[in-house]
Amino acid sequence: MQFSLVINQAAKEAMTLSLPHFEYAEQIAEINQQKVLEAFQEARVSDSHFASASGYGYNDRGRDVIDEVFAKSFGAEKALVRHNIVSGTQAISLGLFSALSPKDTLLSVTGKPYDTLENVIGINQTPMHGSLKSIGINYKQVDFNKGELDFKAIKSALTNDVKAVLIQRSKGYADRKTLSLNEIKEFVKLIKAENKDVSILIDNCYGEFVETAEPCDEAIGADLIMGSLIKNAGGGMAETGGYIAGKAHLVEKAADRLFTPGVGFEIGASLNQNKNILRGIFLAPHIVLQAVKTAIFAAAFFEILGYETNPSFSEKRGDIIQAVHLNTPEKLIAFCQGIQKGAPVDAFAAPEPWDMPGYNCPVIMAAGSFVQGASIELSADGPLREPYTAYLQGGLTFESGKIGIMTAGESLNSLSHT
Repeated sequence: MQFSLVINQAAKEAMTLSLPHFEYAEQIAEINQQKVLEAFQEARVSDSHFASASGYGYNDRGRDVIDEVFAKSFGAEKALVRHNIVSGTQAISLGLFSALSPKDTLLSVTGKPYDTLENVIGINQTPMHGSLKSIGINYKQVDFNKGELDFKAIKSALTNDVKAVLIQRSKGYADRKTLSLNEIKEFVKLIKAENKDVSILIDNCYGEFVETAEPCDEAIGADLIMGSLIKNAGGGMAETGGYIAGKAHLVEKAADRLFTPGVGFEIGASLNQNKNILRGIFLAPHIVLQAVKTAIFAAAFFEILGYETNPSFSEKRGDIIQAVHLNTPEKLIAFCQGIQKGAPVDAFAAPEPWDMPGYNCPVIMAAGSFVQGASIELSADGPLREPYTAYLQGGLTFESGKIGIMTAGESLNSLSHT
Protein backbone atom coordinates (compact mmCIF):
# COMPACT_ATOMS: atom_id res chain seq x y z
CA MET A 1 0.00 0.00 0.00
CA GLN A 2 1.47 3.34 -1.09
CA PHE A 3 1.22 6.44 1.10
CA SER A 4 2.03 10.07 0.38
CA LEU A 5 5.12 11.75 1.79
CA VAL A 6 3.14 13.70 4.40
CA ILE A 7 1.46 10.53 5.72
CA ASN A 8 4.71 8.54 5.83
CA GLN A 9 6.48 11.38 7.66
CA ALA A 10 3.64 11.73 10.19
CA ALA A 11 3.73 7.97 10.83
CA LYS A 12 7.49 8.04 11.39
CA GLU A 13 7.20 10.88 13.90
CA ALA A 14 4.24 9.18 15.61
CA MET A 15 6.26 5.99 16.11
CA THR A 16 9.04 7.95 17.80
CA LEU A 17 6.53 9.55 20.17
CA SER A 18 4.71 6.26 20.84
CA LEU A 19 7.54 3.85 21.64
CA PRO A 20 8.06 4.83 25.32
CA HIS A 21 4.32 4.41 25.94
CA PHE A 22 4.29 1.02 24.21
CA GLU A 23 6.72 -0.26 26.85
CA TYR A 24 4.34 0.62 29.70
CA ALA A 25 1.44 -1.09 27.91
CA GLU A 26 3.56 -4.21 27.39
CA GLN A 27 4.26 -4.42 31.13
CA ILE A 28 0.50 -4.36 31.84
CA ALA A 29 -0.12 -7.07 29.24
CA GLU A 30 2.48 -9.35 30.83
CA ILE A 31 0.87 -9.03 34.26
CA ASN A 32 -2.59 -9.75 32.82
CA GLN A 33 -1.33 -12.68 30.77
CA GLN A 34 0.11 -14.31 33.87
CA LYS A 35 -3.19 -13.81 35.70
CA VAL A 36 -5.21 -15.43 32.89
CA LEU A 37 -2.74 -18.30 32.51
CA GLU A 38 -3.00 -19.03 36.23
CA ALA A 39 -6.82 -18.97 35.95
CA PHE A 40 -6.63 -21.68 33.26
CA GLN A 41 -4.27 -23.76 35.36
CA GLU A 42 -6.32 -23.43 38.57
CA ALA A 43 -9.52 -24.34 36.70
CA ARG A 44 -7.73 -27.42 35.29
CA VAL A 45 -8.76 -26.66 31.73
CA SER A 46 -8.34 -29.70 29.49
CA ASP A 47 -8.99 -30.75 25.92
CA SER A 48 -12.25 -32.33 27.06
CA HIS A 49 -13.66 -28.87 27.85
CA PHE A 50 -13.64 -28.01 24.14
CA ALA A 51 -16.41 -30.53 23.40
CA SER A 52 -19.77 -29.15 22.33
CA ALA A 53 -23.18 -29.71 23.92
CA SER A 54 -26.63 -29.46 22.34
CA GLY A 55 -30.24 -29.42 23.48
CA TYR A 56 -30.69 -28.20 27.04
CA GLY A 57 -26.95 -28.23 27.65
CA TYR A 58 -27.09 -30.10 30.94
CA ASN A 59 -23.66 -30.99 32.38
CA ASP A 60 -21.75 -28.92 29.82
CA ARG A 61 -18.31 -29.07 31.47
CA GLY A 62 -16.79 -26.64 29.02
CA ARG A 63 -19.43 -24.00 29.73
CA ASP A 64 -18.85 -24.39 33.47
CA VAL A 65 -15.06 -24.10 33.21
CA ILE A 66 -15.41 -20.97 31.08
CA ASP A 67 -17.40 -19.34 33.89
CA GLU A 68 -14.65 -20.33 36.33
CA VAL A 69 -11.81 -19.01 34.14
CA PHE A 70 -13.53 -15.66 33.67
CA ALA A 71 -14.31 -15.33 37.37
CA LYS A 72 -10.69 -16.03 38.35
CA SER A 73 -9.30 -13.76 35.64
CA PHE A 74 -11.54 -10.87 36.73
CA GLY A 75 -11.19 -11.36 40.50
CA ALA A 76 -14.93 -12.11 40.75
CA GLU A 77 -16.89 -14.45 43.01
CA LYS A 78 -18.76 -15.81 40.01
CA ALA A 79 -19.16 -15.24 36.28
CA LEU A 80 -21.82 -15.96 33.68
CA VAL A 81 -20.34 -16.24 30.16
CA ARG A 82 -22.69 -17.19 27.33
CA HIS A 83 -22.60 -17.06 23.56
CA ASN A 84 -26.30 -16.14 23.52
CA ILE A 85 -25.69 -12.86 25.34
CA VAL A 86 -25.50 -11.12 22.00
CA SER A 87 -24.13 -7.69 22.96
CA GLY A 88 -22.69 -5.57 25.71
CA THR A 89 -26.06 -3.82 25.94
CA GLN A 90 -27.80 -7.12 26.68
CA ALA A 91 -25.19 -8.02 29.32
CA ILE A 92 -25.68 -4.64 31.02
CA SER A 93 -29.45 -5.03 30.80
CA LEU A 94 -29.23 -8.41 32.56
CA GLY A 95 -27.10 -6.85 35.27
CA LEU A 96 -29.54 -3.99 35.82
CA PHE A 97 -32.56 -6.27 36.08
CA SER A 98 -30.67 -8.52 38.52
CA ALA A 99 -29.97 -5.63 40.90
CA LEU A 100 -33.28 -3.75 40.75
CA SER A 101 -36.94 -4.35 41.63
CA PRO A 102 -40.09 -2.28 41.07
CA LYS A 103 -40.08 1.01 43.04
CA ASP A 104 -36.26 0.96 43.22
CA THR A 105 -34.20 3.73 41.65
CA LEU A 106 -31.20 3.38 39.37
CA LEU A 107 -28.65 6.19 39.65
CA SER A 108 -26.22 6.77 36.79
CA VAL A 109 -23.27 8.81 38.06
CA THR A 110 -21.51 9.16 34.70
CA GLY A 111 -24.28 11.12 33.01
CA LYS A 112 -26.56 9.68 30.35
CA PRO A 113 -25.50 6.12 29.50
CA TYR A 114 -24.47 4.94 26.04
CA ASP A 115 -27.22 5.47 23.45
CA THR A 116 -28.37 1.84 23.23
CA LEU A 117 -29.12 1.74 26.97
CA GLU A 118 -31.68 4.54 26.76
CA ASN A 119 -34.37 2.10 25.63
CA VAL A 120 -33.36 -0.43 28.30
CA ILE A 121 -33.81 2.18 31.02
CA GLY A 122 -36.73 4.03 29.42
CA ILE A 123 -35.18 7.48 29.28
CA ASN A 124 -37.18 10.40 27.82
CA GLN A 125 -40.02 8.31 26.42
CA THR A 126 -43.27 6.58 27.17
CA PRO A 127 -42.23 3.37 28.94
CA MET A 128 -41.07 0.96 26.26
CA HIS A 129 -42.24 -2.60 26.71
CA GLY A 130 -39.68 -4.46 28.79
CA SER A 131 -37.75 -1.38 29.97
CA LEU A 132 -36.90 -0.66 33.60
CA LYS A 133 -39.34 2.24 33.54
CA SER A 134 -42.17 0.03 32.26
CA ILE A 135 -42.05 -2.11 35.43
CA GLY A 136 -41.83 0.79 37.83
CA ILE A 137 -38.06 1.19 38.26
CA ASN A 138 -37.09 4.83 38.49
CA TYR A 139 -34.03 6.51 37.05
CA LYS A 140 -31.92 9.58 37.74
CA GLN A 141 -28.45 10.70 36.76
CA VAL A 142 -25.62 12.94 37.84
CA ASP A 143 -23.64 14.53 35.05
CA PHE A 144 -19.91 15.09 35.02
CA ASN A 145 -18.68 18.38 36.43
CA LYS A 146 -16.01 19.77 34.10
CA GLY A 147 -15.04 16.26 33.06
CA GLU A 148 -14.84 14.86 36.60
CA LEU A 149 -17.18 12.76 38.74
CA ASP A 150 -19.28 15.18 40.79
CA PHE A 151 -18.92 13.58 44.22
CA LYS A 152 -20.92 16.28 46.01
CA ALA A 153 -23.90 15.89 43.67
CA ILE A 154 -23.61 12.10 43.82
CA LYS A 155 -23.83 12.10 47.61
CA SER A 156 -26.95 14.29 47.42
CA ALA A 157 -28.52 11.92 44.87
CA LEU A 158 -28.00 8.84 47.05
CA THR A 159 -31.47 8.79 48.52
CA ASN A 160 -32.90 5.71 50.26
CA ASP A 161 -34.69 4.51 47.13
CA VAL A 162 -31.42 4.17 45.17
CA LYS A 163 -30.61 0.46 45.08
CA ALA A 164 -28.11 0.38 42.22
CA VAL A 165 -25.51 2.78 40.86
CA LEU A 166 -24.36 2.51 37.24
CA ILE A 167 -20.90 3.61 36.13
CA GLN A 168 -19.94 3.67 32.46
CA ARG A 169 -16.19 3.15 32.59
CA SER A 170 -15.52 4.08 28.97
CA LYS A 171 -16.34 7.41 27.39
CA GLY A 172 -18.78 5.93 24.87
CA TYR A 173 -19.92 8.74 22.56
CA ALA A 174 -19.30 11.38 25.24
CA ASP A 175 -16.51 13.94 25.15
CA ARG A 176 -14.93 13.05 28.46
CA LYS A 177 -12.11 10.92 29.77
CA THR A 178 -12.43 7.24 30.54
CA LEU A 179 -12.44 6.47 34.25
CA SER A 180 -9.33 4.86 35.70
CA LEU A 181 -9.54 2.02 38.20
CA ASN A 182 -8.16 4.34 40.89
CA GLU A 183 -11.06 6.73 40.29
CA ILE A 184 -13.56 3.87 40.38
CA LYS A 185 -11.98 2.57 43.60
CA GLU A 186 -12.34 5.96 45.31
CA PHE A 187 -15.90 6.27 44.09
CA VAL A 188 -16.85 2.79 45.36
CA LYS A 189 -15.42 3.70 48.76
CA LEU A 190 -17.51 6.88 48.84
CA ILE A 191 -20.75 5.11 47.87
CA LYS A 192 -20.28 2.21 50.27
CA ALA A 193 -19.59 4.66 53.11
CA GLU A 194 -22.97 6.29 52.39
CA ASN A 195 -24.88 3.03 51.89
CA LYS A 196 -23.13 -0.33 51.96
CA ASP A 197 -26.20 -2.10 50.52
CA VAL A 198 -26.23 -0.20 47.21
CA SER A 199 -25.06 -2.38 44.31
CA ILE A 200 -22.40 -0.76 42.13
CA LEU A 201 -22.56 -1.90 38.52
CA ILE A 202 -19.87 -1.18 35.95
CA ASP A 203 -20.34 -1.08 32.20
CA ASN A 204 -16.91 -2.60 31.56
CA CYS A 205 -17.01 -2.56 27.74
CA TYR A 206 -13.66 -1.65 26.14
CA GLY A 207 -11.86 -1.63 29.50
CA GLU A 208 -10.94 -5.28 30.12
CA PHE A 209 -7.18 -5.93 30.50
CA VAL A 210 -6.21 -2.30 29.82
CA GLU A 211 -5.14 -2.02 33.48
CA THR A 212 -3.89 -4.75 35.82
CA ALA A 213 -7.22 -5.42 37.58
CA GLU A 214 -10.95 -5.31 36.88
CA PRO A 215 -13.54 -3.25 38.80
CA CYS A 216 -15.05 -6.29 40.60
CA ASP A 217 -11.66 -7.27 42.00
CA GLU A 218 -11.77 -7.14 45.80
CA ALA A 219 -9.21 -4.31 45.83
CA ILE A 220 -11.53 -2.09 43.73
CA GLY A 221 -14.87 -3.21 45.20
CA ALA A 222 -17.56 -2.97 42.49
CA ASP A 223 -20.38 -5.49 42.78
CA LEU A 224 -20.90 -6.37 39.13
CA ILE A 225 -19.21 -5.85 35.75
CA MET A 226 -20.75 -6.52 32.34
CA GLY A 227 -19.31 -6.66 28.85
CA SER A 228 -19.19 -8.14 25.37
CA LEU A 229 -17.05 -10.99 24.03
CA ILE A 230 -16.61 -9.32 20.63
CA LYS A 231 -14.75 -6.55 22.41
CA ASN A 232 -11.69 -7.00 24.65
CA ALA A 233 -12.62 -10.11 26.61
CA GLY A 234 -13.13 -12.32 23.55
CA GLY A 235 -9.59 -11.74 22.32
CA GLY A 236 -10.66 -11.59 18.69
CA MET A 237 -11.62 -15.28 18.77
CA ALA A 238 -15.14 -15.31 20.23
CA GLU A 239 -17.73 -15.18 17.46
CA THR A 240 -20.42 -13.69 19.71
CA GLY A 241 -21.32 -13.54 23.40
CA GLY A 242 -21.15 -11.55 26.60
CA TYR A 243 -20.36 -11.89 30.28
CA ILE A 244 -21.48 -10.78 33.72
CA ALA A 245 -19.12 -11.15 36.68
CA GLY A 246 -18.93 -10.10 40.31
CA LYS A 247 -20.89 -10.89 43.46
CA ALA A 248 -22.35 -14.41 43.29
CA HIS A 249 -25.93 -13.50 44.26
CA LEU A 250 -26.20 -10.88 41.52
CA VAL A 251 -24.66 -13.13 38.86
CA GLU A 252 -27.08 -15.91 39.81
CA LYS A 253 -30.02 -13.53 39.42
CA ALA A 254 -28.71 -12.54 35.99
CA ALA A 255 -28.51 -16.23 34.97
CA ASP A 256 -32.12 -16.74 36.04
CA ARG A 257 -33.13 -13.64 34.07
CA LEU A 258 -31.33 -14.90 30.95
CA PHE A 259 -32.81 -18.40 31.13
CA THR A 260 -35.35 -19.60 33.70
CA PRO A 261 -35.54 -18.95 37.45
CA GLY A 262 -33.93 -21.78 39.38
CA VAL A 263 -32.04 -23.34 36.45
CA GLY A 264 -30.03 -20.42 35.09
CA PHE A 265 -26.57 -21.96 35.48
CA GLU A 266 -27.65 -25.50 34.60
CA ILE A 267 -28.83 -25.01 31.01
CA GLY A 268 -27.70 -23.41 27.79
CA ALA A 269 -26.01 -25.53 25.14
CA SER A 270 -22.56 -24.30 24.14
CA LEU A 271 -23.10 -25.21 20.45
CA ASN A 272 -19.39 -25.63 19.69
CA GLN A 273 -18.35 -22.22 21.04
CA ASN A 274 -16.30 -23.37 24.06
CA LYS A 275 -12.92 -23.50 22.34
CA ASN A 276 -13.36 -20.08 20.71
CA ILE A 277 -14.32 -18.47 24.01
CA LEU A 278 -11.52 -20.13 25.99
CA ARG A 279 -8.93 -19.35 23.33
CA GLY A 280 -10.26 -15.79 23.22
CA ILE A 281 -9.90 -15.07 26.94
CA PHE A 282 -6.42 -16.62 26.85
CA LEU A 283 -5.37 -14.34 23.98
CA ALA A 284 -7.20 -11.28 25.34
CA PRO A 285 -4.29 -9.64 27.24
CA HIS A 286 -2.10 -9.80 24.12
CA ILE A 287 -4.83 -8.68 21.72
CA VAL A 288 -5.79 -5.79 24.01
CA LEU A 289 -2.12 -4.78 23.97
CA GLN A 290 -2.28 -4.61 20.16
CA ALA A 291 -5.38 -2.41 20.40
CA VAL A 292 -3.80 -0.13 23.01
CA LYS A 293 -0.64 0.28 20.91
CA THR A 294 -2.81 1.06 17.89
CA ALA A 295 -4.70 3.71 19.89
CA ILE A 296 -1.48 5.32 21.18
CA PHE A 297 -0.06 5.50 17.67
CA ALA A 298 -3.35 6.88 16.31
CA ALA A 299 -3.38 9.69 18.89
CA ALA A 300 0.21 10.69 18.08
CA PHE A 301 -0.38 10.41 14.33
CA PHE A 302 -3.53 12.53 14.19
CA GLU A 303 -2.12 15.11 16.61
CA ILE A 304 0.81 15.54 14.20
CA LEU A 305 -1.74 16.03 11.40
CA GLY A 306 -3.36 18.81 13.44
CA TYR A 307 -6.40 17.10 14.99
CA GLU A 308 -7.47 17.16 18.64
CA THR A 309 -7.54 13.72 20.26
CA ASN A 310 -8.87 12.25 23.50
CA PRO A 311 -6.83 10.89 25.17
CA SER A 312 -3.52 12.26 23.98
CA PHE A 313 -0.84 9.72 23.06
CA SER A 314 1.04 10.41 26.32
CA GLU A 315 -1.89 9.92 28.72
CA LYS A 316 -2.53 6.72 30.67
CA ARG A 317 -5.47 4.75 29.35
CA GLY A 318 -8.50 3.09 30.88
CA ASP A 319 -9.90 1.62 27.65
CA ILE A 320 -9.01 0.94 24.02
CA ILE A 321 -11.04 3.81 22.55
CA GLN A 322 -9.31 6.68 20.79
CA ALA A 323 -11.42 9.73 19.99
CA VAL A 324 -10.40 11.99 17.11
CA HIS A 325 -12.30 15.27 16.78
CA LEU A 326 -12.87 15.93 13.08
CA ASN A 327 -15.28 18.89 13.31
CA THR A 328 -17.19 18.31 10.04
CA PRO A 329 -19.48 15.50 8.82
CA GLU A 330 -17.44 15.21 5.62
CA LYS A 331 -14.24 14.51 7.56
CA LEU A 332 -15.96 11.99 9.84
CA ILE A 333 -17.25 10.10 6.81
CA ALA A 334 -13.84 10.25 5.10
CA PHE A 335 -12.11 9.00 8.25
CA CYS A 336 -14.39 5.97 8.59
CA GLN A 337 -14.18 5.19 4.90
CA GLY A 338 -10.38 5.27 5.20
CA ILE A 339 -10.45 2.81 8.12
CA GLN A 340 -12.69 0.51 6.06
CA LYS A 341 -10.34 0.76 3.09
CA GLY A 342 -7.45 -0.39 5.30
CA ALA A 343 -9.32 -3.46 6.61
CA PRO A 344 -8.77 -7.11 5.66
CA VAL A 345 -12.49 -7.78 5.08
CA ASP A 346 -14.83 -5.72 2.86
CA ALA A 347 -12.07 -3.20 2.14
CA PHE A 348 -13.86 -2.41 -1.14
CA ALA A 349 -16.96 -1.14 0.69
CA ALA A 350 -17.55 2.52 1.51
CA PRO A 351 -19.60 2.91 4.73
CA GLU A 352 -22.26 5.61 4.85
CA PRO A 353 -24.23 7.05 7.81
CA TRP A 354 -27.53 5.28 8.55
CA ASP A 355 -30.32 5.23 11.12
CA MET A 356 -28.95 2.38 13.22
CA PRO A 357 -31.43 0.82 15.71
CA GLY A 358 -30.93 2.09 19.25
CA TYR A 359 -29.38 5.43 18.28
CA ASN A 360 -31.05 8.84 18.13
CA CYS A 361 -29.17 10.15 15.09
CA PRO A 362 -27.48 8.66 12.00
CA VAL A 363 -24.29 6.74 12.79
CA ILE A 364 -21.43 5.77 10.50
CA MET A 365 -19.55 2.57 11.27
CA ALA A 366 -16.43 1.13 9.65
CA ALA A 367 -15.66 -2.47 10.56
CA GLY A 368 -13.89 -4.64 8.04
CA SER A 369 -13.78 -7.45 10.55
CA PHE A 370 -13.81 -11.25 10.60
CA VAL A 371 -16.60 -11.13 13.22
CA GLN A 372 -19.40 -8.76 12.28
CA GLY A 373 -19.26 -5.65 14.44
CA ALA A 374 -16.31 -6.86 16.52
CA SER A 375 -14.75 -3.71 17.94
CA ILE A 376 -11.65 -5.52 19.22
CA GLU A 377 -10.81 -5.66 15.53
CA LEU A 378 -9.85 -2.30 14.00
CA SER A 379 -13.03 -0.30 13.63
CA ALA A 380 -14.25 3.27 13.80
CA ASP A 381 -17.65 4.82 14.25
CA GLY A 382 -19.31 8.02 15.24
CA PRO A 383 -22.70 9.76 15.41
CA LEU A 384 -23.41 12.41 12.78
CA ARG A 385 -23.64 15.22 15.31
CA GLU A 386 -21.28 17.89 16.58
CA PRO A 387 -18.34 17.80 17.19
CA TYR A 388 -18.24 15.02 14.56
CA THR A 389 -15.91 12.79 16.50
CA ALA A 390 -14.59 9.47 15.25
CA TYR A 391 -14.25 6.76 17.90
CA LEU A 392 -11.48 4.39 16.89
CA GLN A 393 -10.90 1.07 18.63
CA GLY A 394 -9.32 -2.32 18.20
CA GLY A 395 -6.59 -3.87 16.11
CA LEU A 396 -5.82 -7.60 16.14
CA THR A 397 -2.22 -6.73 15.29
CA PHE A 398 -0.50 -3.41 15.75
CA GLU A 399 1.03 -3.65 12.31
CA SER A 400 -2.35 -3.90 10.56
CA GLY A 401 -3.79 -1.26 12.88
CA LYS A 402 -1.03 1.15 11.91
CA ILE A 403 -1.75 0.60 8.21
CA GLY A 404 -5.47 1.23 8.79
CA ILE A 405 -4.73 4.48 10.61
CA MET A 406 -2.41 5.67 7.87
CA THR A 407 -5.10 4.84 5.31
CA ALA A 408 -7.60 6.96 7.25
CA GLY A 409 -5.04 9.77 7.34
CA GLU A 410 -4.62 9.50 3.58
CA SER A 411 -8.40 9.67 3.14
CA LEU A 412 -8.53 12.90 5.17
CA ASN A 413 -5.55 14.28 3.31
CA SER A 414 -7.23 13.57 -0.04
CA LEU A 415 -10.44 15.26 1.12
CA SER A 416 -8.57 18.44 2.05
CA HIS A 417 -7.13 18.62 -1.48
CA THR A 418 -10.45 18.23 -3.33
